[in-house]
Amino acid sequence: MKKEVAVGMSEEFGATPIAHLVQLATSYDSSIYIEVDNKKVNAKSIMGMMSIVLRENQVITIEAIGTDEEEAIAGMEEFINKNM
Repeated sequence: MKKEVAVGMSEEFGATPIAHLVQLATSYDSSIYIEVDNKKVNAKSIMGMMSIVLRENQVITIEAIGTDEEEAIAGMEEFINKNM
């Protein structure tokens, strides 16, 4: 399952929101990936997530594969909308 989400932040975010996003991703059983600028990273990997740059209004794709994929995508989208 995939969903496109617009990043609604006012400036580039630092390590703290990324760490919280990774922590959220690890709470789901599904494999979760973030696709940005033709780069796909494991959302459960702090190093992978630190390697991407997200910009305001950028559209990213969240992909989840597994038993709780719908909940995972909804949770990730909510976090990105509220904290990024």
